[in-house]
Amino acid sequence: MAPYHCAIMQDTFPDSLARIVGASHVLTGDDAAPYCRDWRKRYQGQALCVVKPGSTQEVAEVVKACAAAGVAIVPQGGNTGLVGGSVPNDDGRNIVLNLQRMHAVRAIDVANQTITAEAGCILQNVQQAASDAGWLFPLSMASEGSCTLGGNLGANAGGTQVLRYGNSRELCLGLEVVTPQGEVWSSLQGLRKDNTGYDLRDLFVGSEGTLGIITAATMKLYPQPKVQLTAWAAVPSVQAAVDLLGLARQHLHAGLTGFEMMGQFALSLVDKHYPQLRVPLYRDTPYCVLLENADFEGEQHARERFEALLEAAMEQGCVTDAIVAENLTQAHTLWHVRESISLAQAEEGLNIKHDISVPISAIPQFVQETDAALAEHVPSVRIVNFGHLGDGNLHYNVQAPEGVDPARFLAEQEPGINTIVFDAVHRFGGSISAEHGIGQLKRDTLPKYKSPVALGLMRAIKQALDPQGIMNPGRVL
Repeated sequence: MAPYHCAIMQDTFPDSLARIVGASHVLTGDDAAPYCRDWRKRYQGQALCVVKPGSTQEVAEVVKACAAAGVAIVPQGGNTGLVGGSVPNDDGRNIVLNLQRMHAVRAIDVANQTITAEAGCILQNVQQAASDAGWLFPLSMASEGSCTLGGNLGANAGGTQVLRYGNSRELCLGLEVVTPQGEVWSSLQGLRKDNTGYDLRDLFVGSEGTLGIITAATMKLYPQPKVQLTAWAAVPSVQAAVDLLGLARQHLHAGLTGFEMMGQFALSLVDKHYPQLRVPLYRDTPYCVLLENADFEGEQHARERFEALLEAAMEQGCVTDAIVAENLTQAHTLWHVRESISLAQAEEGLNIKHDISVPISAIPQFVQETDAALAEHVPSVRIVNFGHLGDGNLHYNVQAPEGVDPARFLAEQEPGINTIVFDAVHRFGGSISAEHGIGQLKRDTLPKYKSPVALGLMRAIKQALDPQGIMNPGRVL
């Protein structure tokens, strides 16, 4: 697309936005460039400017100005997304609306067990505010030190505790949203029952900024467990990991808050690039599992349950070896290993990422068949298979064979590999995006795997709410 040639717009529109948010909060040129590149360094766009409002009212005024001028808006939080959904395209016509200045925790309602925070609040800060008040906010993921609550909701992020608490949508009780017309809709009361029509909250959660801009949210809080125990188990197969999940549900019940599966090659990358982490048990087993047990009675009760689980698992042959963290430091180290897989894979070179979900019962056969298909397509291909087995979400990533240039591999092999993986996901009744979203990375792929009826409904909703098409254009649809 040709560059934007309207000199009057380029000269005056950022100035008009500066009158709303303050001149120091409108960035152009080199100052805007860091906000126009995604975390994976896969997409580099150009923005008319980057605008950083400090309140919901300022967001509303910026949106009204953009709607009047016909300027598109790319909402952005921590810019940690993996599908290119929070950076502008390269035509220079969009503004980036970055919400990081809106980072306040507005309220904690102890009786209602809720926390209300603004969209730019870093996830880790939401967790800490809840903890300081004596509560647990369970949304957790590797990027929690930089991702924001609004971004989490925009992508319906999941993380490591979905098994027990659900993903962002399940944790959200209400939103504050600026519509594409610059109006403000709020449902921040924290109601658990409100049967007065369509559920607008769920419409905006997961919409990736294409229907409106989330500016604040009211989220559920939970009692803090008395103790959390973490175990690391070696398992002989994916089927054994699924069997272990079944046993863990029987023995730990609602106390099972995390269940992560990690392939041997994925863990070998952590060992290679971060040897100080000392990855346990992985060398002699094809897969390892990381389990977390949150107990509300006490450490002795928690350890007895864990020991009974692991004893039963070893008797059934679905665990060959295991360790239980002796203290919080050891537990954090084990989780750090898990959370370092993506970073280690990035150190190894460019790769093809898949964030897929498949019914848990079908995962063993999916992995077996898809591993074989990829090996036939690209001999010596390296598969980085890890993820949230407890909720059926795998990060089934593909690394170039040893000695093959990663950039060339990505350019030449990504379309064919994506087809193999996504066709298999579709055949097993799964989804090509479990928690990362569609963004621009999977936008053109989505119609092949999404029901035409569903796509028609989505387009109708988009047209009804955003008839000008100014909200994150070219994303999702």
